Parts: sequence; C-alpha cells; structure tokens
Amino acid sequence: MTELEKGPRGLRRGRGARERILSASQQLFRDQGINCTGMDQLCAVAEVSKRTLYQHFTGKDELIAECLRRFDPDILPEVFDRTDLTPRERLLAAFDVHAPLCPFIAAAVEIPDPGHPARVHARNYKKGFAARLTDTAREAGATNPEQLGEQLALLLDGASARSRVLNTEAFTTAAAIAAVLVDNAIPTAAAPAGASAVEQHGQDDDDDDAGRGGAPRSGRGAVAEHPGQGHILDRITEQM
Repeated sequence: MTELEKGPRGLRRGRGARERILSASQQLFRDQGINCTGMDQLCAVAEVSKRTLYQHFTGKDELIAECLRRFDPDILPEVFDRTDLTPRERLLAAFDVHAPLCPFIAAAVEIPDPGHPARVHARNYKKGFAARLTDTAREAGATNPEQLGEQLALLLDGASARSRVLNTEAFTTAAAIAAVLVDNAIPTAAAPAGASAVEQHGQDDDDDDAGRGGAPRSGRGAVAEHPGQGHILDRITEQM
C-alpha cells in the first residue's frame, strides 16, 4: 500500500514522503549545490512539512549521506557486471557512463569535515570503485592491476572535474588515454584469441630483428602497432 502523507498545505499525497524528500534533495543538490540548499526549500519542493521531514531524517547530514548511498549502491553494475564484454572492454566502458559532476566529488568539496557521514560514504565509494577497476584489470591480465585500477580511477575523476570547471566534454580524451594505459598494462591485449602459429612466429621474428638492431618491439611503439588497434596515440592527438 502506498504511504500517504500530508504536504505543507495539508494536501494528502499518494507518493511516500520519504521518497519525495530524497528525490527533491538529489535534484537540488545536483542543480545548486549542497550548501545552497536549505531545509525550507527542500520541504517546499518535496511538498512536505518540516515536521514530516524530521520524522524521516534526523537532519540535513543524514539526508546528504542517504542521497549518496542511493546514487550508485552497487558501483556501476551496468558496466562491471556485463557478460557480453571482455574485461578490457569493461574497463573502457566505464568512461561511457558519467554525470556532469560526480556527486561524491561535489560532496567532498562542499563538506570540509572528513568525519561527516557523507564524506565517509564518498571515500568508501571511491575506494570501492577503484577496487572494481582493479578486479577487472586483474581479470584482463594486467601485470599490475592495482596500479592500473588507481590510474583509471584518477583519470575518471579528473575528467569529471575538468568537464565541470571548463563546461566542456573531457571524457572522450580521457577514454583515449585510458586505452593507452590499458594496452600498456595488459601484455596480451593486442593478440586476438586463437591467433595462428604463423602470426605468432612472425611476431617472434620481429622480436629477433629488434635484437639484431631492428626497431624495438616494446613500449608505446609496440602498443600502437598491435593488429586491430591502430595508432592509439595518433587518435588521442586528433581528439585533443
């Protein structure tokens, strides 16, 4: 049965007051910031009395923390739990899902107290996000999955902040940089599954050539020359 609550003008509403409060809070915090949103305004937008609001939440601090908990409780399951993508593809797909400004970053910027429940949740979320990237990097065969997970997490957060500050789109460039990081960290990323012995033998011959004074086959040059990847660094330059 749907919860009925009285709004500020005594009107009975069919939708639960708690959900209206959370919905209004998420919208206002996103559009105008946490510190610029007052409880009176929250009540007006949610169409509840202040008494009703405090029946559901002890105060604004608890409300902020609950909004963050609800934002992404399972940490991008639409990316990390996909079975139709390879681990490498899941790492890069994380750069296709983004908000104008990460709400966890926004909360940490606006709330100075590191012990605030919202700051604690934001910190736990960021650690959890990096852990999911690390687990996926390990599944993809990265030589140092912890390092790659931290690098990609930092890149995502930087793209989010830069997009907001410059009012521009930074995730396309970030995704191209991520591809370079991923391919440098995963030695076999460029070798298609089931590659023929002839192809592998040809690659071994190239490695021998490098030892006899030919072009080296490691580092950024090797990443750019892997079959099927094209020149990734060139693509980054074109997109910037």
